Amino acid sequence: MIPARERVKRLDVTVRDLPLALVLIVASAVPALRDKGTQLGDLPARPFDLLAVAVIALECLPLAGRRRWPATSLIVVVAAFAVDQLRGYHTVAGSALPLALMSTAVYLEHHRRLTPVLLSTAYIPLALALDRQGAAEGPVGFITFYLLLATAWGLGAWVRQSRVAEAERTRTAERTRIARELHDVVTHHVTAMVVQAEAARYLTAAPDRLDQTLTAVADTGRRAISDLRHLLDLLNPDHTTEPRGELRDLIEQTQRAGQPVEFVEEGTPAESAGSAEATAYRVVQEALTNALKYAHGSRTAVHVHHREREIMVEIITDGPGSSSGSVGGSGRGLTGLRERVDMLGGEFSARHQKKGFVVTARIPA
Repeated sequence: MIPARERVKRLDVTVRDLPLALVLIVASAVPALRDKGTQLGDLPARPFDLLAVAVIALECLPLAGRRRWPATSLIVVVAAFAVDQLRGYHTVAGSALPLALMSTAVYLEHHRRLTPVLLSTAYIPLALALDRQGAAEGPVGFITFYLLLATAWGLGAWVRQSRVAEAERTRTAERTRIARELHDVVTHHVTAMVVQAEAARYLTAAPDRLDQTLTAVADTGRRAISDLRHLLDLLNPDHTTEPRGELRDLIEQTQRAGQPVEFVEEGTPAESAGSAEATAYRVVQEALTNALKYAHGSRTAVHVHHREREIMVEIITDGPGSSSGSVGGSGRGLTGLRERVDMLGGEFSARHQKKGFVVTARIPA
């Protein structure tokens, strides 16, 4: 069952904004709230008539389109507000003007600098017209009201800038995440292929083993293509899940590359542990990649324990863990893993111990 909040989000923005317009219309019709609205110029109040009803509708209803047609909505609201003040209705519907200003500052895409200039210019004849009708505001009152309207526009502009900055941060984080995925996928598979290809050079006298090694290289290449396709799916707007492989396939691939790996998996993955499972997979993948690079042929033990609310991962590679292969490293992999685990609120460690190089991770599920 879809939650009520999600159902509301799926509605058209015009439908979602309509209740605000209707609330102001109802408030303007309440007898106790008449003459309680904006009173620019402080002209004598005029009883409601048919024109007042039309003015209220034209001030409020455009708020329903404030996000889809911000400029048009603002023009209608401004015109209706001017009639409201010149006729002395002083309705609660006048509150629609600052709301329309804020919305336009947030959602207007074009002529953002020209719009406030035109609005400021249009304010002058309105103030002069009210003054000719005997307004008691004086210059100070008109200037104060103008500054209030300018503040409403400024708040909208600030909200827009905040959203733009947040969107940019989101894009940067997504680019970083995709870069991490590319690093993990490409580094692991290419490292395995390089190690296998180097081993094949010494197997020319053993055709059967050479054929097995070349088959393993081809399988690794196909797996790399498959993982890259999953990664490219991230760029698809309809893609909703993180790409991740099966740990046993990863272990078997590493073993075919000549790395002795012992794998122990305990517990059952939780149904809601999607991100945690993907992160655990990447932790094991990066640790095995480093084992292939720097301790090729050394025993590696992989232990993955699925608990109720977390996943514990430990990878131990015998030996000093120093580089002994021809494939260089940049250090980005472990740094990226630490960031991934930290984002989920977990703990990550990669360190040398007497028994070898140990990578551990506690990943909340």
